[in-house]
Order: sequence, then structure tokens, then C-alpha cells
Amino acid sequence: MNEADTFFQRLRQRLSEDGLLGVHFAVNVFIASAITWWTLTTFTHANPVWATASMVASSEPEYAKGRDNFRSRLINTLVGCAVGLGFLALGGAHAWKMPFAVALAVLLSAYVVRIKVMWRQAPITAAIVVAGSITEHSNVSGMELGLRRVAEVIFGCLVALAVSWVMGKIWPLQSPSEKS
Repeated sequence: MNEADTFFQRLRQRLSEDGLLGVHFAVNVFIASAITWWTLTTFTHANPVWATASMVASSEPEYAKGRDNFRSRLINTLVGCAVGLGFLALGGAHAWKMPFAVALAVLLSAYVVRIKVMWRQAPITAAIVVAGSITEHSNVSGMELGLRRVAEVIFGCLVALAVSWVMGKIWPLQSPSEKS
């Protein structure tokens, strides 16, 4: 048996074990990224990269898991946004504030919010908000940039959730019991 035969045997085995889960995921991500990119470039001046990355991170071929990812990501995004804005409101944008904001966001996410799914989103969002002010050299424009980025992240998550729901209605996943 040559390597190509072995490869295709393994591929057939994985497809029989997982069904078309990977294909579902690829189709969902394709549709959601097209919607995200087109919407933001057509109707806003936003850079669609943030929303697209967020959409991919929260995409899920199974709607229930996607809903849980969305909820977790949204809560942790809001925590990080609040922490970042709080640090900017208390004395402006300084590079030395970044580690403190990120660390506080981790602590709040880990010990107060306690939603481990997407818990890294809180410090990531805090960093995005604080970094916006540092790069803009202005609290107000930095806060505005941070809030825009947070809105883009949430938009990407919403698109992922909506596509997961629609695709679940159009092309439902086969449950493991149906495969047997």
C-alpha cells in the first residue's frame, strides 16, 4: 500500500467518524467572512480584519456551541472594554498602563465573571482599547478607536452566530446516533 492510499484511507475513516463537521465549519466560516467583509467595507470605513478574526474565533458548526461562544465572548469583551476605558479615564494613555489593564482584565474574567470559554477575550479587549489611545496619542480618539474595535468584534461574533443558526436550519448536522 502506498502513501496516497494510506492518506485516503485515513481521510475516509475521519469522515466516517466526524461526518461533515469540518465541511460545515468551512462553509459557515466562508459565508460569515464574506458577509462580515462585504458589510463593513460597503457600509462603514471600518477595517474588517478585527471583525473577521473575531467571527472565526467564535464560529461553530453547532448552533448551541456557537451561542455559548457568543455569550462568553460578549461578556468577556465587555469586561475588557470596561477595564480598558477605566484605565484611560483614570489618567490617560500611557504604555505602562497596558500590563496593569491586561492583568486586571484577566483577574476579573477569572475570578469575577468566571466564564472560562473565551476568557482570554477580556485581556485582549483591554489591550485593544488601551493600545488605541497609545497609538493615537489622545484619550478621546483612542477611546473612540477602542470602542469601534470592540463594536467590530461584537459584529463579527453576531455574524458567526447568525450564520451558524441559519446553516443549522438549512443543513443540520447529523447527530452521532443518526450515523449508526
